[in-house]
Amino acid sequence: MFLRTPAPATTPPTIPLVLILALLTAVTPFSVDMYMSAFPAIAEEFGTSASVVQLTLTSFLIGLASGQLFIGQLSDRLGRRTPLLVGIVICLAASLLCAISPSIEILIALRFVQGFAGAAGVVIARAIIADRTQGARAAQLFSVMMVIGVLAPIIAPVLGGQVVATLGWRAVFVALAMLNVLMLLGAYFMAGESLPAHRRRPAGLKAFGRSAVSVLGNRRFMGYTLTLGCASGAMFSYISASPFVLQNILGMSPRAYSLTFGACALAVAASGVINARLVRTVAPRALLTGGICAMLVITALQLFNVTVGGVTPWATIALMACFMGTLGFIYANATTLAIGEARDTAGTGSAVLGFLQYATGAAASPLVGLAGSHSAVPMGVMMFVGAVLAAAALFGLARGAAKADDPQVLSPVPVGGTTSR
Repeated sequence: MFLRTPAPATTPPTIPLVLILALLTAVTPFSVDMYMSAFPAIAEEFGTSASVVQLTLTSFLIGLASGQLFIGQLSDRLGRRTPLLVGIVICLAASLLCAISPSIEILIALRFVQGFAGAAGVVIARAIIADRTQGARAAQLFSVMMVIGVLAPIIAPVLGGQVVATLGWRAVFVALAMLNVLMLLGAYFMAGESLPAHRRRPAGLKAFGRSAVSVLGNRRFMGYTLTLGCASGAMFSYISASPFVLQNILGMSPRAYSLTFGACALAVAASGVINARLVRTVAPRALLTGGICAMLVITALQLFNVTVGGVTPWATIALMACFMGTLGFIYANATTLAIGEARDTAGTGSAVLGFLQYATGAAASPLVGLAGSHSAVPMGVMMFVGAVLAAAALFGLARGAAKADDPQVLSPVPVGGTTSR
């Protein structure tokens, strides 16, 4: 079934395909946000601590990061379609097994498998866009995907909160399995092969090493990638700590938490729409710079709030929403600029981008629980540190790319075409 692929597609992505690609990347927010409100319940059922429960998120992110390295390189050799379909099937099986997990240790292990297999959707969706378009058009598509995909973090916590309150936390993973089935059907019928045979690369450690050296040796690629990765670390610090900050410290119920978390995610949708419009006339680099600067200011204010300010409820929630709003200008533009530096090895470049993005998230998530479940200070510290490191990567490593960032230069070209730098 998986090897009967359509002819390679070289036309720009259609709206239905963009919708499918957005759904594939939604595996991350759905797999993370749907069960966030269940953290206290999971800790109570298994008789463990908040930091141990957060390891279920960490293991998922480690799997997601490492899976992208393997699957991205594999897709450069075999094409995009087969690894994508196989990954979704394995992710489906892991989701069902998570629902019947008998211990926290097994749940942590299964979450790793779920993340590793789910990486196929994330890394290959980016590679398909890189195969079929580039430049300002790619930035618009990444923005549109993010706006569509942001429905996931809006819907997921609300849906997850209702499922947890009504059916318990295990039912969340049954819902994720149903989502995996929808992804599988969409990918099978809509996502044709986008990597022609003549553009595929050999596999193996030596080939991967050459591709990796090529992208890792590109200073601007690494600058944009680390910018995204560090911003992602700040985001996952917020995501991992928010259930305990909003429920344990501010006293919200699981339903109220899920509604608040979803409302904050609306800011990502709003900024994503604005970014998709602005990128037609404003350089992606300029929009990325504005997003990073705004994140620096907002995380500094949040750090002040959770230390000197005493975790004031209205300020905490408002700053959370503003923080999420910066991501609409960071994710799409950093991704576009990074992938634009690695078009000849889009699968490997996308894999390295995704690895660093989720590896920083995996490292940050357990750190916010070190001070226990009744302190917001680690969240504030980690969010601010992530923003500072993102700014350092952007203004340090990714400097000197003004010409390539110009939206007039970054115009779409046919796949296999060239662009001057």
